[in-house]
Amino acid sequence: MKPSSMIDPNAVYTLGTSQGETDRLVRQAEELLAADSALIDRVPLRPGDSAIDLGCGPVGIFDLLAERVGAGGRVVGLDADPRHVEMAIELVASRRLGNVEVLLGDARHTGLDASSFDVVHARTLLINVPHPAEVVAEMVRLAKPGGWVLSFEPDCDPYVCYPPNPAYDRLAGIFPAVFSRNGADWRIGRRVAELYRAAGLVDVKVKARSDTYPTGHTRRTILVDLVRSMHPYVVELELATDQELEQLFTDALIHLENPDTFVMPNLLFLVSGRKPQTS
Repeated sequence: MKPSSMIDPNAVYTLGTSQGETDRLVRQAEELLAADSALIDRVPLRPGDSAIDLGCGPVGIFDLLAERVGAGGRVVGLDADPRHVEMAIELVASRRLGNVEVLLGDARHTGLDASSFDVVHARTLLINVPHPAEVVAEMVRLAKPGGWVLSFEPDCDPYVCYPPNPAYDRLAGIFPAVFSRNGADWRIGRRVAELYRAAGLVDVKVKARSDTYPTGHTRRTILVDLVRSMHPYVVELELATDQELEQLFTDALIHLENPDTFVMPNLLFLVSGRKPQTS
């Protein structure tokens, strides 16, 4: 598939395309690697198989997939942001992952051949796009009969911050209003299994994680980082001024620096489903 200048990443990714968001995605890839590895280990991905990482961003899970399919296998990464595709291509070259190809494209309409992959994977993609069922349908279309579809998706509704903090709670209230402005579902995690079954997948399995993070861990400040990524939209929607936001960020970060503050920013849902051998 050839790169297309017609793709607007802002239309399919609700957090925008700022440098700060790109930096956050790079950090996130490392932070979620162990959990994603457990998800990949759930299915029989063997040497010589093929896998695709939809919405791969600048890093993806190329190492995990490339190691499992071996030199005789095939790995494809696909993302809608041209800058992230360029970064991913550079990363693949620097790590000499000869069996990995990175493409520019829309995860809802990839243009790739149907029934091409033994494993179709997406991490924190469904939560960021409007009409996530369209992405799931494309994931199922790309999977071979008997192949596996995997999703790693947050659910941001059941957050915990104790002791309570007015700034943190205010940011938690701002987040869903801005995040869902384009139709993205900030609580998608709980819905993924339902979307899988509606798309015809079987053997659907779900595991939810409720991770907490110590002071100094960048996932501890994920709420602040996400709202910061959407800063222009917060102001545009008149939910807070620039000055108010900066004060909220400062106050919330001070609270999070206290080791006695307990934070569980979201749930993480690891979901797998198999495409039937016959449809």
